[in-house]
Amino acid sequence: MVVYDIRCSHDHVFEAWFPDSGAFDTQAKAGEISCPVCGDVRVARAPMAPNVSTGKGEAEHRRAAAHVMHMLTNMQSFIEKNADNVGSRFAEEARKIHYGERDARNIYGRATDQEAAELKDEGIEFGEIPWRPRSDA
Repeated sequence: MVVYDIRCSHDHVFEAWFPDSGAFDTQAKAGEISCPVCGDVRVARAPMAPNVSTGKGEAEHRRAAAHVMHMLTNMQSFIEKNADNVGSRFAEEARKIHYGERDARNIYGRATDQEAAELKDEGIEFGEIPWRPRSDA
């Protein structure tokens, strides 16, 4: 097994494991590696510091990171089961619900940074979470 630090085109860095160094090249070329933060498939190996085992601390760090990713996946699954996906119409639907033009319901979707800022300026409450793309990788 080989572990690499990967950087997406939006400068997010994440760690990924591969059976060998050729597997990274093959999967990256096929667009099969996606950033867990933004879903970007334009990825490359990031510069890595030498791997110096620190024993217990390193193992604890990996367990904590895995736990966070597991919690994020569970939260995403809960949202998918309990809310309507309105996709790129999120800001529009949130406004309609806020101003009483639509019945209140749980929704999720995507908003641009500008749309999110406008919703905040209008006092419309919403949350933002990093959305993990579903992947078999």
